[in-house]
Amino acid sequence: MTMVNLYDLSRSELDDFVIGLGDERYRARQIWDWMYGRRVDRFDAMSNLPKATIAELRETATLGSLELVARQQSRDGTEKRLYRLVDGQLIESVLMPYDDDRKTACISSQAGCAMGCVFCATGQMGFGRNLAASEIFEQAMIFARDLAGRGERLSNVVFMGMGEPFHNYDATLTAVRQLMARLKIGARHITISTVGLAPQIRRFADEGLQLRLAVSLHKTVDAQRSALMPVNKRWGIHALLDACRYYVVRTNRRITFEWAAIAGENDTEEEAHRLGRLLSGLLCQVNIIPLNPTGDFAGLPADTARIENFSRALRGYGVSSTVRVRRGIDIDAGCGQLITEVLRDMPVG
Repeated sequence: MTMVNLYDLSRSELDDFVIGLGDERYRARQIWDWMYGRRVDRFDAMSNLPKATIAELRETATLGSLELVARQQSRDGTEKRLYRLVDGQLIESVLMPYDDDRKTACISSQAGCAMGCVFCATGQMGFGRNLAASEIFEQAMIFARDLAGRGERLSNVVFMGMGEPFHNYDATLTAVRQLMARLKIGARHITISTVGLAPQIRRFADEGLQLRLAVSLHKTVDAQRSALMPVNKRWGIHALLDACRYYVVRTNRRITFEWAAIAGENDTEEEAHRLGRLLSGLLCQVNIIPLNPTGDFAGLPADTARIENFSRALRGYGVSSTVRVRRGIDIDAGCGQLITEVLRDMPVG
C-alpha cells in the first residue's frame, strides 16, 4: 500500500481522506489542528483522536517524508541539515538565527540544480529532480516545529537553498502558499531567489503576491556573466533587467540584486561603476556577499576594503547596497557543501 503524505493534502482533500477511513469529517479538522496548529510530528501525539483512528493513520499515512541524514551547528548558531528523500536524493536546508530575534529558514526547491553556476556547490553537482511542494514546505515545517518547542517562532523563509525556484515554478508557488496559510508566515517575510529566468520573473510579477524577489547578478558584462552563470546565454543582462523593471512596475516593490563578491573578479571600482549605471533609476538594492568558496571554483571572497569601496561607488549612482555577513563559515553553510562531504565519506560499493 502506498502511504499518503498528509502534507500533500489540502484541507478538503484531508476531509475526503478521513471520510475514506470511515471517520467523521470533524476528525479531519482535529488532525489539521494537530498538524499545523500544534505542529506535532507523530500521530500518537494527537491525544483527542480515538485509538482506532490513530491506528488507521499509522497504517495509511505519514507526516512528511524527509529523513534526517546529518546535522551541523555553527558557532554563530546557524544550523544546517541534510535530508534524504524517498527516492534517495539528498537536499539541504539551513536555519539562521539573528540578533534581532529573526529566525530564517533557507530551503531548497530542487535536488541539485540545472543552472550550472560555476561558483556554486549545488550547480557543480548537476540536476537530480524537482521537489514536490510538500518536500519544499516540510523543510520549513520541521524548523518551525523545532523552534515552537523552544518557545520561538520561524519568522522568515528564503528560497536560496539547492536549486532554482523558478525552474520548479508551480511547486515553489504552491509551497509559498502553504507557508503563508499553514505556518502563518507573511508574504513580505518570504524571499524567492533566482539566477534570472526572465519569463518566470514576469509571470511572478503577475501573481499579485507581496513576496520579496532576489536576483543573482554578479557581473555586468554578458560574456563575463555567461562564463559564471550559463543561464545568461539564454537571457542576457538586457532581457533580465527588462523583466526586473516589469516586476517593479507591476508590484511597486523593491527588487534585490545579489552580488557574490569575488576577489579580483567583480569587486573592482570599474565594475561598481558599470553596475551603478546599469541599475540607476531602478527601485532596487544590492546585497553584497563575500563569495562562499567551493572546492571546484578557484575564486576567493573579496576583502572588506574592496567591498566598502564598491558600495561607496554604487551610492554615487543612487543605488543602495547592504554588505551581508557570511553565516556558518565554520560549517561551510553554502548549500551543496554538506552533501559533498557526506558523499565523499560514504564507502564505495
